[in-house]
Amino acid sequence: VQLQASGGGLVQPGGSLRLSCTTSGSTLDDYAIGWFRQTPGNEREGISCISSPGDGTFYADSVKGRFTISRNSAKNTVYLQMNNLKPEDTAVYYCAADGESIGSCGLGHYYYDEHSWGRGTLVTVSS
Repeated sequence: VQLQASGGGLVQPGGSLRLSCTTSGSTLDDYAIGWFRQTPGNEREGISCISSPGDGTFYADSVKGRFTISRNSAKNTVYLQMNNLKPEDTAVYYCAADGESIGSCGLGHYYYDEHSWGRGTLVTVSS
């Protein structure tokens, strides 16, 4: 399964954005989905994930209380709602699929199918 992240853009500090993770030909409900971000010269950072089954969620400390991950099964989409954005949230955001973990998820990139990483979406937080 290959995923596509979308919904990025330019937003002022304190603003909000909602990112979407979609695919074609597969059902995202069958996978744990993780959201990651990366800035130039830095490692890809896992920030949130949602498990399958059960939709348990997990967040990195850097985004806890500001970001919310959710699924819309009817739209075959996983969302990342980002509120109270800060300049340090500026990054390219990616989503990835984990078809191995059952009922749990993790923030390490090694959990996720390397073939599922699609093109990311750029989020820029600036005034």
